[in-house]
Order: sequence, then C-alpha cells, then structure tokens
Amino acid sequence: MRTVQVSEITENIKEMCIEANHTLTEDMEQALNHAVTKEQAALGKQVLGQLQENLRIAREDTIPICQDTGMAVVFMEIGQDVHFEGGALEDAVNEGIRRGYKEGYLRKSVVGDPLLRENTGDNTPGIIHYTIVPGEKIKITVAPKGFGSENMSRVFMLKPADGMEGVKNAVLTAVKEAGPNACPPMVVGVGIGGTFEKCALMAKQALTRPLNEHSEIPYIKEMEEELLERINQSGIGPGGLGGTTTALGVNINTYPTHIAGLPVAVNICCHVNRHSVRTL
Repeated sequence: MRTVQVSEITENIKEMCIEANHTLTEDMEQALNHAVTKEQAALGKQVLGQLQENLRIAREDTIPICQDTGMAVVFMEIGQDVHFEGGALEDAVNEGIRRGYKEGYLRKSVVGDPLLRENTGDNTPGIIHYTIVPGEKIKITVAPKGFGSENMSRVFMLKPADGMEGVKNAVLTAVKEAGPNACPPMVVGVGIGGTFEKCALMAKQALTRPLNEHSEIPYIKEMEEELLERINQSGIGPGGLGGTTTALGVNINTYPTHIAGLPVAVNICCHVNRHSVRTL
C-alpha cells in the first residue's frame, strides 16, 4: 500500500494547469510543423505560420496560448493500492485548479450556475473523471477545454443498421457543421459504443492520445486515417479560410454496446488541443 498526501496532487495539478495553457505537447507541435510543410493553399500556409509564431511567443514569454484558458478537465487514473491522506482528493484537485489559474494569471471562465451565470472567480470546479486500475501509480491528465470547439461537439444515437458508414457520416457531419467555429486545424476525438454518456467520455479521452499513436484495432486505425483524409478534403482549412489542413488528427476509442444501439460522440478540439500528462 502506497500513501500519498493530497497536497502532492494539488501541487501537480497547479503546475499542469499552467503548463498546458502555455506549451504544446510534443506530438501536437510535430503535427503542426508537418502541416505547415504539407499545406497547399498559400493563405492556409500563412495562417499555420501565424499559429506557430503565436505558440513561440506563448512559450518564450509565458503568455497563454489562447485567451480562452478553458474549463479544467482532469482524468485521474488511480492505482487501487494507493491510499490518500491529508484531506479529500476532489478538494485537492480543485485546489490545484484554483491555484493554477490564479498563479498562472489564467482567465477564469467557470460560472457556478449554468442559468444564473455568476462567475466562480477561480475557474473551479473542474470536470473530474476517476478510474481505478491495478497497482500503486497515479496518472493525471489535465486538459483545459475551451468552448469554441466544445460547443461544436455532437452525440449521435445511431441505429445498428447504420453501421460503419453511418459512423463515418456522423463524424464528417459534425466537422462540416463546426466549420471555422472550432478554430481549425482541429483534432477530432471520436467515441463509438457504450451508452450515451460513455461514448462522450471516450471522445473526450481520445483527444489526449498522442497523434502519432493510432488505435490498436486494425479497422479502427484505417477509419482514423480515412476520416482524416476526407476531413482534409473538405476545404475548410486553417482558420476556416480554405486549404488542405482542416484537421491534424482523428483519434477513435471504442467500447462494447447494446444490441439495439450504436452511440457515436464527436468531441472536437482546436489546433492547440491543450493537455498535460504526469505519472506519480
């Protein structure tokens, strides 16, 4: 049994909120650099160059990549042999978010009531997902999610008869309807299977998978590659101004589902796809 003080969780969450809002993950930076060299439209190439410059300034001058520093989404993968001490884990996570957004001078974008709309003033509470796994390690993923792209996400409750083509059409429909509003080039997370809420969670988690890692299921890998190609043929392009780079990647997660259903969720993220991952 491993004992972990919740204060350690708070400190890591704080640092990860700041890190994710100022620097891109290596796979995202590589994908953007690759897109600049492949983009065929002159205006699209210019937009991608401006995005690269923005990322450089954010990293060197410690300025947020985007003014929308997002709602903090936190995935906690906790080994079942871990024992927490020093307070409630959820309070510790939210305290980390609070400190990260205060000390990092990040915009506070959370309202305490979805209808009354009064800002909480510290970007809490976060959206926290817990998974219990074997062992005594703790894997934390912090993914600040801006709502320009979040608002463009969709859930489709398809019929089993819709099959693979129905799934592809659903993804392409969501991307087409998002258009420039999702700040392309985008990353497209897709969840297939489970239930209404499970497919949405899988789509959100798919966004945190490195873009250079495909699904281990061969036909899903092929679907990821096909959809990326078809999305980039849509002509939406960088910034929605036309071009051959509408998406940097398509990541798909799947799960068993009911005989009567085929749930599909599409969670879109903008070109920065912010997240930070640590294992304690």
